[in-house]
Amino acid sequence: MCGIALIISGVRIDLSSILPDSLNYSLPSSQSETSSFSVDDIKAALGKRGPDSLGSKCIHLHADKGRILINSIEEEVITKESDLIDSYVLNDGLFGEVLFIGATLQLRGTYPITQPLLDKSGNILIYNGEVFGGIGLDFDSNDTEVLMQCLRKCCNCISHEHEGMCAAHGNEMYSVPELLSSIKGPWALVYWQESSKTIWFGRDALGRRSLLVHWPSLSDSRLMFSSVSPPSAIAEISDTGCENGPSELNFWEELPCGVYSLSMDASVNLVGKVRKHDWTDPLLKELIKWKRTFVEPKPEDLIKSLEIYSSEQRGHLAQEVLVALKESVRQRTTFSEIHLGKSPVAVLFSGGLDSMIVAALLDECLDPKFEIDLLNVSFDGQLAPDRISARAGVNELRKVSSFRRWNLVEIDAELSKLTLETKHVMSLIYPSNTYMDLNIGIALWLAAGGDGWVSEEIGGNTDSEHRRVKYKSDSRILLVGSGADEQCAGYGRHRTKYRQSSWGGLNEEMKLDMQRIWKRNLGRDDRCIADNGREARFPFLDENVIKLLLDIPLWEIADLRQPSGVGDKKILREVARMLHLHEAAVLPKRAIQFGSRIARESNRKNFGSNRAANQASAGSAFIHPI
Repeated sequence: MCGIALIISGVRIDLSSILPDSLNYSLPSSQSETSSFSVDDIKAALGKRGPDSLGSKCIHLHADKGRILINSIEEEVITKESDLIDSYVLNDGLFGEVLFIGATLQLRGTYPITQPLLDKSGNILIYNGEVFGGIGLDFDSNDTEVLMQCLRKCCNCISHEHEGMCAAHGNEMYSVPELLSSIKGPWALVYWQESSKTIWFGRDALGRRSLLVHWPSLSDSRLMFSSVSPPSAIAEISDTGCENGPSELNFWEELPCGVYSLSMDASVNLVGKVRKHDWTDPLLKELIKWKRTFVEPKPEDLIKSLEIYSSEQRGHLAQEVLVALKESVRQRTTFSEIHLGKSPVAVLFSGGLDSMIVAALLDECLDPKFEIDLLNVSFDGQLAPDRISARAGVNELRKVSSFRRWNLVEIDAELSKLTLETKHVMSLIYPSNTYMDLNIGIALWLAAGGDGWVSEEIGGNTDSEHRRVKYKSDSRILLVGSGADEQCAGYGRHRTKYRQSSWGGLNEEMKLDMQRIWKRNLGRDDRCIADNGREARFPFLDENVIKLLLDIPLWEIADLRQPSGVGDKKILREVARMLHLHEAAVLPKRAIQFGSRIARESNRKNFGSNRAANQASAGSAFIHPI
């Protein structure tokens, strides 16, 4: 997992093909770019995501008689805006600068690497992601290095639109979009292809890795990408407020999922034209459409399904889901032992259905010599619902796997004492800007920090007492249950939609959830978790798992005619029983902001009471100044 950023200055950016109403901006030679943050601010923010190394490379472009020349590739970057402007004034503004920044959290590979990667052909790559399939990768290989080798073999066709092998290169090369479409797993990247003078950028089809973009504007004509916004970028929000969605929050936006190219042209001026390219992999196209074949059940289908469920027969569909989820967890628990501690993989843990399934599958996939940390956050001590269910959950896990050491890391917090932390999390959730986003962000950020307490036995018999001792998780991988509710009808609004519009309405609501999860959830969650130097991995959002769940009839996924804790996420409850998690199999859904009780504390702090907060629709309200 890494933090990446790209800053392009002195190049006129043509966005007409993706933003028809946009203007083309170029840097004025008489004034500097105005920004509330510096390159060093971006580096500092990225460095928290990638604590193992931080690097940068800067390309200086020069337009000369219709050709684009690279004057130099430097390690050091220009940070003074006055120096930047001086370079643009030379040669009538035909100089441009492309700055790559990469911070690395190394999880795979036998030796350390530093991003950006530069090969002998002049190609440059910054990559934040993992390869779980689609590209051949040995156990001890580094994802970024292998991807760089594959990208180097791609063709440099101008259109980038051909399918299959590239005929122009002797049927031996694929295009960059075809290669990126083949990757199974989360990713965001920026790649300079030297042979075509093209910058490729994008994020995976589900948006599991954050990548923010600043499209050129009148106030700042640079094109910028970053895994996260620097805290200083929203410093003015505390002074101006944002109840009405202020202009400050429009500086960055989530880059829509996809593969993009920026092709450099110097026929008139130094211009970069941005294009978006189609996914070429049939599976990705299917997942994006999120079309289920079997939506409306016949009466006999419901009768048969209910008979199987009532008789507690273990259906083959749930078994297929269990197998697919276990393989997903197995793939997400591969790592290099260079930086391993005693507990290399942790689970974001509420003790609910999803986190219990993930924890049980992790136990089956992880070498028994390792401990497993279960990270649980509470804003109400031992009384929060998630703390109660987490304690019950870890006891059930210990019964299922008594030889594993399970560490329930209890992270206690008081919202009133988190003033500075709250401001920091505001910068992480940005451009999200509601109280619900902030509450979820704070809970995730604290949980991912892994700094809490564990219970330790005093004595060695069954009547032993326990004491709480300070504990800091050293896990670098954090498994998260995101995607389970969206795919298996776990939210209350799914039940409401079913009552209103039956099976068809339910399916459309679930489809909407999955098609917007990149913007509403995943970018925000990735930024909050990664700020602690941990990588979030999402077993329920594995491509094969999603495909399998789509192939299963909707009434086997969920049956919302039945009560909460039974019909919602029905198939996952069957999976839990197969894992001998019988107590967890009947637990109702509870979102982290409610289970940890941060929503209650936030309502009291910002609105005076839960009642006042409900009247103000606090969940969707914009954040007030802090």
